[in-house]
Amino acid sequence: MAAAITCSAADLHPLLGGAANASAAAEYLCSRFDAISNKFVDTNYAVDNTYLLFSAYLVFSMQLGFAMLCAGSVRAKNTMNIMLTNVLDAATGGLFYYLFGFAFAFGGSSNGFIGEHYFGLGMFPSSSFDYGFFLYQWAFAIAAAGITSGSIAERTQFIAYLIYSSFLTGLVYPIVSHWFWSADGWASPARSDNLLFGSGVIDFAGSGVVHLVGGMAGLWGALIEGPRVGRFDHGGRAVSLRGHSGTLVVLGTFLLWFGWYGFNPGSFLNISKAYGESGSYYGQWSAVGRTGVTTTLAGCSAALTTLFGKRLLSGHWNVTDVCNGLLGGFAAITSGCSVVDPWAAIVCGFVAAWVLIGCNKLAEKFMYDDPLEAAQLHGGCGSWGIIFTALFAKKEYVNEVYPGIPGRPYGLLMGGGGKLLAAHIVQILVISLWVSITMGTLFWFLHKLKLLRISTEEEMAGMDLTSHGGFVYEYCDEVELPNLKNRLNLTSKDSSVI
Repeated sequence: MAAAITCSAADLHPLLGGAANASAAAEYLCSRFDAISNKFVDTNYAVDNTYLLFSAYLVFSMQLGFAMLCAGSVRAKNTMNIMLTNVLDAATGGLFYYLFGFAFAFGGSSNGFIGEHYFGLGMFPSSSFDYGFFLYQWAFAIAAAGITSGSIAERTQFIAYLIYSSFLTGLVYPIVSHWFWSADGWASPARSDNLLFGSGVIDFAGSGVVHLVGGMAGLWGALIEGPRVGRFDHGGRAVSLRGHSGTLVVLGTFLLWFGWYGFNPGSFLNISKAYGESGSYYGQWSAVGRTGVTTTLAGCSAALTTLFGKRLLSGHWNVTDVCNGLLGGFAAITSGCSVVDPWAAIVCGFVAAWVLIGCNKLAEKFMYDDPLEAAQLHGGCGSWGIIFTALFAKKEYVNEVYPGIPGRPYGLLMGGGGKLLAAHIVQILVISLWVSITMGTLFWFLHKLKLLRISTEEEMAGMDLTSHGGFVYEYCDEVELPNLKNRLNLTSKDSSVI
């Protein structure tokens, strides 16, 4: 943010000649000049905060995208359950991020590991943060929780959702975001005395901080729970349990696409900043636009690669696969969207599509069941995005987006050496280890306490009926209605919910 330009009456006085009232005139002119300068500074703050708030609204709209994508990707008998979990990710995450999460993420510290201030938004607003910044970061936190909910869909007890979502948004995710996004985080690129190869990690909008965290948490939840009933036959071959609505999948995908323009370009946090002399046509607004372009091209490239790749492998044009491929491209470009050229974004999306296809093949081989492909998409493609940034980050863009450190490392393939790549490999390892220790342990305890997975009978009947009072549709799946009533011991009064 530019400081106000000052005016000195002592400097102005000689220019007004020796008139008797020259001193008073100089003081008056300077007071008017200072008032106008302060108005420009205030306007600058207002513009930047309005941009940040609008970006926060866009990122929050992604919750609707997640909800629709999840609803379309599960069977109809579990639709109400998965939509309710998406609502509660936002509500539960809001309270826990307010109480603890924001402070752990951005509260300042002496060791670079965890924040210590702003619990319950104490001392807000300040010269460092305003309320719009909290709102924006909360929207990111609940996005990570929404990723995890897709991995454990259709077989998880409702209480487990509430517990893991609170833990993830209140502790696990905030500490990771402190490491890489807080000004004093041990691996932050904004830290002048950076502890990680003198570089820090360029994870601009969170391929690692958001997507890898959510994907790894979902991976452990799904592994500990095991696959859904009927997902694999007795010989270990995969059986398709298709989602009930391709329409909702497409709707959710487009909503997520729209929200990603707040997720990636919005991560600049401000827009009214010139690169070089003021008055130039080139500035942060140009970088914001470039980031929107790289985001778009990565998604488009991944979607088309998935379309033809799956056609070659399966012989079908599958809309769900294409939507997931598109989102995989977005997850991958999220790390380097601000520091790569548009042509590199196309490469990013192309590789991300094959990463997703390969991860899905491995998941089937090892009998891993993830209804939304969330761990493969966000974890696998997110990891590729971290590596991609370390290979293709352009020196000019890196110095513009992360100024103030001469000789900062940039992409290996762009001539910047291997320090950034080494830092990014460390990021993948420490996030995977941290989430495995925290979320893996949590899911294991929930499993041991029999709070994680529902019974086989409940799973066959559908969670909408057994946990939420009835199906969201006039629908009955896989079993005949009379047998379902007998199996659940429903009375004639209870059976009206069916």
